[in-house]
Amino acid sequence: MAVATVDAEKQAALAELGQQLRVDAIRAADAAGSGHPTSSMSAADLMAVLLGNHLRYDFTATQNPGNDHLIFSKGHASPLLYAMFAAAGAIADDELLTFRRAGSRLEGHPTPQLPWVDVATGSLGQGLPIGVGLALAGRDLDQLGYRVWVLCGDSELAEGSMWEAFEHAGHARLDNLVAIVDVNRLGQRGPTRHGWDTAAYARRIAAFGWHTIEIDGHDVGEIDRAYTEALGSDRPTAILARTRKGKGVAAVEDKEGAHGKPLPDADEAIRELGGRRAIRVEVNAPDGNAAPPRPDTASLRIPAYEQGSEVATRTAFGEALEALGGVRSDVVALDGEVSDSTRLGYFARSHPERFFQCYIAEQQLVAAAVGMQVRGWVPYVSTFAAFLSRAYDFLRMAAISGASLRVVGSHAGVSIGEDGPSQMGLEDLAFFRALWRSAVLYPCDANQTAHLTAAIADRSGISYLRTTRGDTPVLYGPEETFPIGGSKVLRSSPGDRLTIVAAGITVPEALAAADRLAADGIAARVIDAYSVKPIDAATLHEAAADTGRVLTVEDHWPQGGLGDAVLDAFTQATSMPRVAKLGVLALPGSASPQEQLQHAGIDASAVVDGARALLSE
Repeated sequence: MAVATVDAEKQAALAELGQQLRVDAIRAADAAGSGHPTSSMSAADLMAVLLGNHLRYDFTATQNPGNDHLIFSKGHASPLLYAMFAAAGAIADDELLTFRRAGSRLEGHPTPQLPWVDVATGSLGQGLPIGVGLALAGRDLDQLGYRVWVLCGDSELAEGSMWEAFEHAGHARLDNLVAIVDVNRLGQRGPTRHGWDTAAYARRIAAFGWHTIEIDGHDVGEIDRAYTEALGSDRPTAILARTRKGKGVAAVEDKEGAHGKPLPDADEAIRELGGRRAIRVEVNAPDGNAAPPRPDTASLRIPAYEQGSEVATRTAFGEALEALGGVRSDVVALDGEVSDSTRLGYFARSHPERFFQCYIAEQQLVAAAVGMQVRGWVPYVSTFAAFLSRAYDFLRMAAISGASLRVVGSHAGVSIGEDGPSQMGLEDLAFFRALWRSAVLYPCDANQTAHLTAAIADRSGISYLRTTRGDTPVLYGPEETFPIGGSKVLRSSPGDRLTIVAAGITVPEALAAADRLAADGIAARVIDAYSVKPIDAATLHEAAADTGRVLTVEDHWPQGGLGDAVLDAFTQATSMPRVAKLGVLALPGSASPQEQLQHAGIDASAVVDGARALLSE
């Protein structure tokens, strides 16, 4: 059923396919006893025409580089997506009816557990920004002609991330991106902001440089012409389709209160839609000769720094990534308009063709990286640690997608100095630790940073590297190794009476404190826990057994950071050491970096006082 144009006979066939998609969405939700069939029914004709006439996709070869990409930004309409997979012959009818059951691949919202799904959706406002990343990859990195189609809901156009995406795509003139907006008027609890006023959406989207088309979303001829027009545009296209939620079933069509529920009488609804169909769609094949550029790789020689010198870890990150980009053409870098400060500018200078400026739009910044990694690229995302909180939902969903990202947060903690609390990342360790399958790394010196920057290139999942603004002493030689999940014991003796655990900026403070304590006859072990997650539990257990007392010190709120990571390492231990935590307790203001550490109670003097207090208990 692959067709190039739509005459009357083919229009009728596509209309029948739309009815089949509605029926199968109803059946799936009815079998599950939950789901969103009405949201699926409104977009059924839109997806029928796309599947039957315009999508280019080989369902038997999901890694074909020429395949188009379809993202259901309105992920709650998953019954429609699964009905499309059934119509394409990718899943059997028996599997369709396992929707939302334990162990089924057909989850309540789509995830890449299904090989035809690129990313997890369901948190509204994410599909289009990720689509921007895929479109950038297709045009600028893969240099292939695949299209990126994104089905959006009208409710999610209230999300700011959607407008970050519209702005970025319009500015970049991504003519390979099509947003299909299902304007069905009704949201979860009632009418949407603009209802069926597609012109209101069109004015706003066109202002960002998009080509816009307003159509009747149930007229297959109009839908087909809109898709054809979009394919000929030299700009991204938004198709604003006026639809009716629950289309085709009088009991729920354009009715409030039906959202997120199976139909009250599925059998009657199916009869009203003309009964079950068994249409199988022969989806258009992609360009069989398409192939992206093959990444070049070579042996890496990372920058080396002289012990005893002072270098900011942000600088070491920038220089290491620049070197990595020189030997790996699959590495890309994305900036939130702070590359001068984060030192991502070194990469931009040497590899401008793989550097992407996302401006002050952190949600789009992370989303673009998620889209690029779908195509096998290796993205490094960099901005101030504090600003990554704006994109946390995108990071959370990226983890659900199984995405591999390398996120670098600079200017972390009170040690940034005079800029004050608005610029200080003091929560970042906690929220990256909470992500599924994440690694959280906080290097203290330049050689450690360079090694870890390279190490995360081949790590799957989300890796977070925290860098420091100011210069710090180079403690390690360039020949040292720093495995993820490891630590370094910097001071140790058989007579150690307590263990000080530090990371990043607090490591030099811990060493200075240990020297002062040693001068008073108190031996202290010092551990550089540069891998905050996974943490080196074995080394911590050994130190606890030897010393009985553990003091943690971190440039972070006490909740969720290094101290809690250390405590977590003892949750199943047979014996528990005495543990005390030093962290930032009061809201900081403006002061010099050293004054900030002192005021926060995490400088060497505070560590000495904390050690004495712990020993006196």
